[in-house]
Amino acid sequence: MKTILFPTRIVKQSVRNVVRMTVAAATFSAFALAAPLAASAADAPAAPAAKADAALIAHGEYLARAGDCIACHTTKGGKPFAGGLKFDTPIGAIYSTNITPDADTGIGKWSYDDFAKAVREGVRPNGETLYPAMPYPSYARLSADDMKALYAYFTQGVAPVAAQNRAVDIPWPLSMRWPLGIWRTMFAPKVQAFDGSHYNDAIVSRGAYLVQGLGHCGACHTPRASTMQELALTDLEGDDFLAGGAPIDGWVPASLRGNPRTGIGAWSEDDIVQFLKTGRNLHTAAFGGMTDVVQHSMQYMTDADLLAMARYLKTLPSSDAKETPYAYDAAAGHALQSGDASARGAAIYRDNCMACHRSDGHGYTRVFPALGGNPVVQGKDATSLIHVLLSGAALEGTKTAPSTFTMPPFGWRLSDQEVADVATFVRTSWGNTGAAVSADDVAKVRKTVSIVTPETPPGASFKR
Repeated sequence: MKTILFPTRIVKQSVRNVVRMTVAAATFSAFALAAPLAASAADAPAAPAAKADAALIAHGEYLARAGDCIACHTTKGGKPFAGGLKFDTPIGAIYSTNITPDADTGIGKWSYDDFAKAVREGVRPNGETLYPAMPYPSYARLSADDMKALYAYFTQGVAPVAAQNRAVDIPWPLSMRWPLGIWRTMFAPKVQAFDGSHYNDAIVSRGAYLVQGLGHCGACHTPRASTMQELALTDLEGDDFLAGGAPIDGWVPASLRGNPRTGIGAWSEDDIVQFLKTGRNLHTAAFGGMTDVVQHSMQYMTDADLLAMARYLKTLPSSDAKETPYAYDAAAGHALQSGDASARGAAIYRDNCMACHRSDGHGYTRVFPALGGNPVVQGKDATSLIHVLLSGAALEGTKTAPSTFTMPPFGWRLSDQEVADVATFVRTSWGNTGAAVSADDVAKVRKTVSIVTPETPPGASFKR
């Protein structure tokens, strides 16, 4: 296209639109939950790492587990850290990349400085900015010692895999990376050592370091601005930190603050440790992306580190001063026990849910989660509850809780109105204070999730 064919005003406006679209789209796609530490032989100089001792490599492996690196950089059935995991965005797909020490397709030729700059600053050896789906804004506070241990592990403790990285399936100009550099300059923090002096307790300080840094909990559990940066990266930046995030893959990350109903205000330190270690506790069970976090990461952390994270989280006050504590109400349970299922959704609950979650909504401890007082079912956004009703969920066993429990999907046989009715019953019974759910709410979620039927072949699914 020759610009001389268009008036100057139109050309200038077109340029503005392209820039605006590129920045917005690139920023949006950056948070599609991939972590593309892309590497190629041309990206980095040939500088083999100095041989590290076994203890340093082992510490690096522990840190890699704590950071859940394998979840994004490994495909189902693929080699660890070889990349290739696909993440769909509204403008195309992006793929995680090979971070094994293969010299040609991985990070085998990266120096420590290359590695540290990518992880903590989001800049590849060739100067390009990484998609900030790789949570370098959180990793910016990792210590030099931990960075050296991670480098030792990824260069000497991981088996090299020759696997070419896949280019993003995003059309030009939306695929241009330079807008990411603008975003990084505007919103990513400077690399600096973690300052624990704000915390009087050494255990709390350790927990803050893990939650804010390697655990990158805020990447999912903190709300974002319209320009997609986290509204707060630490508790020192305000009550938005860990106050609950936007839906991701049809699941809503809950508040990790002291909100008494919609957060973890009613949980003890032991409750939090139990949840992180096993994916279940007296109050709820893990679902969605959190199941992967428990499977790949948290169950392998030491009890001391899990306690530190729990103790730190318990220092965070509620983000809503008006939210009142949960109080159990036995009325719904008594009605069901007496045969009264006249309340909206009560009969559907009785026929499909009561065997596991009981008439009193208490469930069975660490087997089938309680629904009364469960933060997930009381939040403003009912997406997670609708999602699990439609597509079911599986809580995989862990080292200390080896049993696997599965909730079957109901989307194949319950209508949108029926799902809305039973969701409303759960959100308004046993003292829960969630708002009612409409059939339109269910229809919106149904379009985005996979629905499995009894006839569906193993591993397959379809969307309606």
